[in-house]
Amino acid sequence: MKKKLLFLIALHLFFISLYAQDKSPAKFGDITPKDFATKIYNVDSNANAVVIADMGTSKIEGNSKGWFSLVFKHYKRMHILNKNGYDIANVSVSLYTNGSEEEELEKLKAVTYNLENGKVVETKLDIKANVFKDKINKNWVVKKFTFPNVKEGSIIEFEYTKKSDFLQNLEPWEFQGGYPRLWSEYNLELPDFFGYVFLTQGYKPFDIKDKKSHSGSFRIMDSRGAGSSDLYTLDANVGDYRWVIKNVPSLKEESYTSTLNNHIAKIEFQLSEYREPLTYRNIMGSWPKLGEDLMKAEFFGQQLTKDNGWLKDIVNPLVQGASSPTEKAQRIFAYVRDNFTCTDHSDLYLDQNLKNVVKTRNGTVSEINLLLAAMLRFENIKADPVILSTRGHGYTYSLYPLINKFNYVIVKAAVADKDYFLDASEPRLGFGWLPLRCYNGHARVINEAVDKMEINSDMLTETKSTTVFIINDEKGNLVGSMQQTPGYYESHNLRTRVKEKGEEELQKDIKKGFGADIVISKFTIDSLNKYENGIGIKYDFDFTGEKEDIIYLNPMFGEGYKENPFKSAQRFYPVEMPFASDETFNLQMEVPQDYVVDELPKSMLLKLNEEGEGFFEYRVSQSGNNISFRSRIKLSRSVFMPEEYDMLREFFSLVVKKQSEQIVFKKKK
Repeated sequence: MKKKLLFLIALHLFFISLYAQDKSPAKFGDITPKDFATKIYNVDSNANAVVIADMGTSKIEGNSKGWFSLVFKHYKRMHILNKNGYDIANVSVSLYTNGSEEEELEKLKAVTYNLENGKVVETKLDIKANVFKDKINKNWVVKKFTFPNVKEGSIIEFEYTKKSDFLQNLEPWEFQGGYPRLWSEYNLELPDFFGYVFLTQGYKPFDIKDKKSHSGSFRIMDSRGAGSSDLYTLDANVGDYRWVIKNVPSLKEESYTSTLNNHIAKIEFQLSEYREPLTYRNIMGSWPKLGEDLMKAEFFGQQLTKDNGWLKDIVNPLVQGASSPTEKAQRIFAYVRDNFTCTDHSDLYLDQNLKNVVKTRNGTVSEINLLLAAMLRFENIKADPVILSTRGHGYTYSLYPLINKFNYVIVKAAVADKDYFLDASEPRLGFGWLPLRCYNGHARVINEAVDKMEINSDMLTETKSTTVFIINDEKGNLVGSMQQTPGYYESHNLRTRVKEKGEEELQKDIKKGFGADIVISKFTIDSLNKYENGIGIKYDFDFTGEKEDIIYLNPMFGEGYKENPFKSAQRFYPVEMPFASDETFNLQMEVPQDYVVDELPKSMLLKLNEEGEGFFEYRVSQSGNNISFRSRIKLSRSVFMPEEYDMLREFFSLVVKKQSEQIVFKKKK
């Protein structure tokens, strides 16, 4: 009997423990001295602050305007471990506005707790005095505050309710952020008469993912008219969704990352349709409908289809004497690129008409490139706008026509049976080239078919070649020459640097990275103003350092990898390089006069993987008084999955180690 009783007690405690693991570890105001005891959390022993619990709940309610509203409740508790975590005490809440109505922030409470002489002392936020409102743009405002009396060791928590009449703004939820989270939970009550698309992402699986249902009753009052109010009651099945992720590590930006927004664990929602018993309505629409709407819109395609006869005074002089449609297109593109300044590189719609863009010579990326499309069309060159999302803005979804996922406009021009993609918003960018930010996957041509496209980084290979010759002159001093053809995008960056700082600054940078004391002469840059091509750099150099008994010379002369770009021991999201690459460095040199080779690095050939998607070649040899050296790194793709990270990190570790090796020359006795 005693054993049976002990078993039942143990079973009861087990289920209590199991139930406790299913609930949030925090409740507003429930703070004890024990909560301050933990100084280091297992989820991240180096964390400056930790989110103890982050909980959100969204539901739909009937309102007094004859329709429905969204109600979002948010609770969050955080533990500040040291002063480097103070920024977690700055809180911002975004509110949408359409100009006449604005989402409402209600029931805000925020409290700082400190442990003083063994007792919990709380400091409440003065809501009226210390909550500030900023306007971000015409559609978004933010209310923000900072917790009072924050110290090392403080525990802070807030809660608020946000009400919205904009059903398209069902609150998204991020389970991950800049600080680790012990408990992150989102709950959603969704009636069946509203259809939403759920968009989830992130590498961390849900610890709890649950759906139940209950019967719900929705009271809708229409009191907007004069006289008595109409009251309706709508009964419907309601889906209860619950998502929980525990012990979520922080997500930090590392090298070769498009944007953390692409990889953070989160869930988003897009309103797709109204269902019975409401009058059915397709909200999301289709790609053809989106394309049709955009081309009819005054703030987008209408500027292309209307009569633009006023453009003749600009276009006709530009194309006069052009020998082909391609030359006409190139002249029009160069005119727009060189005569208009882009004021915003993240923009989809026009804020001014094209005539005003021409008048002011300023415009957003959409305004400049829609002007380009209009001018090409005026010359009977087929030109369609293309909408995309830049790398820093995030991915788009080819399945769903979600216009808010796009933030950029380029032009697709069909000239002489060839398609060109053009962006006239970027200075010194050549005809047929796009900025690297545009290579982010799915894009759409805004034409009748709304053609789907892929513009991704694997389409690009940046090829760089460097050749160095070094000999002994008649005085026995080492002299040399360097010829280098950088890849197109490095060439573009160098053009910008020369434009902004001049060639002398570029020479100074070359000297710094050379790894030896040199004097540069006969410095030239070819094709500096031929934007469709890469540049060529040539110069002669003389070694000016003292001749020591032993000379250490790195044969890469500053061109090699000096550190591994992949420093973290782990990576939980893809490596996203801007392009595939192929870099070759060749050196031919004479052994310095009166010296012999004491040490020569060993040759190496290293494969990235068995599929041959990359390799590192390092070859060095001596023949008499001459040394030949060649280093080549080739990566045939630009994106690598998290499970390939260790391979990539080890590959570059060996590259860095090998490219740091030196040739040792010893003076003859």
